Amino acid sequence: MTETCDDKRINVITDVATAVSSADSQALPGNHARLRRLRLLPDRHLIDGSHTSVAGMDAAARLHRVTPIGPLPPSTTPQHRAGGGFGRENFIIDFDQREVTCPDGQVSGNWQDLPVAEPTKVTVRFDARRCGRCPERAKCTPGPFRSLCFPTRRLHELQTRNRADQHDADWRRLYGRRSGAEGTIEEFADGHRGRRCRYRGLAKTHVQHVLTALAINVERLSLQEPADGSYRPRPPTAFQQYLDARGLPRPLWWRQGK
Repeated sequence: MTETCDDKRINVITDVATAVSSADSQALPGNHARLRRLRLLPDRHLIDGSHTSVAGMDAAARLHRVTPIGPLPPSTTPQHRAGGGFGRENFIIDFDQREVTCPDGQVSGNWQDLPVAEPTKVTVRFDARRCGRCPERAKCTPGPFRSLCFPTRRLHELQTRNRADQHDADWRRLYGRRSGAEGTIEEFADGHRGRRCRYRGLAKTHVQHVLTALAINVERLSLQEPADGSYRPRPPTAFQQYLDARGLPRPLWWRQGK
């Protein structure tokens, strides 16, 4: 689900997607394509970390002029996760010279762009003879040599900038708005029983999700005061005053004085 998060405005759901279980990062292109057809594309899109990928963020900026804002995952090498090991950020990448320098000062060879229509990754390989004699080998790789895979220059710069922004207080304050989406998901799943499908098949299930999102929007918009400000709520009835005076709860079916 995608919803607005403007200041001092009611947040409404603008897009609902229904899909089988798959990688969350693959959902972002479809979200932007639907929002573009509806002319509801945002300038900045706050997305969950499970939906972020450096290639997807770059494609959103180039194809839709949308700036995705979300945390990219850190390095996933076993040595780096264990602590004290070397991750990709410990290597110096020189795109002009097409070489990488390791923390011990060794320079890589065998720079290769992956053979795809539009290369998005680069792989380099270090000399196995040098890696075998390296005193930092235990922190770097368990194999006979170290290889490194990283995005191309444009994507690498975007990735580096994103990870640096995550430590900025303004970035965290902006991204904090996305927490409201978790409340919407909870409202959708539990408040409206969205975890249970009423119909069989993906298409019919999607209809249920869209109708539920419409109901949430109507409920939220009904709480908004009219722009002219002439609307005044109906005064409580005598029966409501009787219940309130004695601290008794009003029945859910009773008119709420609106």
